[in-house]
Amino acid sequence: MQRLTIVVGSTNPVKVAAVSGAFTALFPDYQLDCQGMSVASGVAAQPMSEADTRLGALNRVEACKAVRKADYYVAAEGGVDCFVDGPATFAYVVISDGQQRSVGRSANLPIPQPVWQALQQGEELGPVMDRLFGETNIKHKGGAIGLLTNGRETRQSAYHQALVLAMAPFLHAALYAC
Repeated sequence: MQRLTIVVGSTNPVKVAAVSGAFTALFPDYQLDCQGMSVASGVAAQPMSEADTRLGALNRVEACKAVRKADYYVAAEGGVDCFVDGPATFAYVVISDGQQRSVGRSANLPIPQPVWQALQQGEELGPVMDRLFGETNIKHKGGAIGLLTNGRETRQSAYHQALVLAMAPFLHAALYAC
């Protein structure tokens, strides 16, 4: 059985599980060694723009590449921004095999105005959602997505889809060659 080593730029169990699940779905005949590692994002703990969120994911992948040898390096960075239709949370994902890189993004989840206001005052999304819903450490569980969709989707499911889509250039490299 072939083996793939994947390093995830976070030890958050939701992110590691999303990466493991996405790669298991894409490579069912492979033995996966998927491990998270703590690396800096180089951005605020709560990224407040698309640009910072993307940069955080890129930085995490580069930090992983500098420390460990792997077949794939992966990062998922959640952030918030205010768009034309209002504030929302989303994530950027970055995947690298050391030669090429693919950047993907999840769908937007609209967030309530009081949550946005708390974020603008320097709070992080997870603790704000914990307080509103009487939860503890929701960012290591279903996240704001799980709470605001009544559990129909989760932070992990949003990352999973974004990761699978971002793998297309690796799965069909000849089609993406420029």
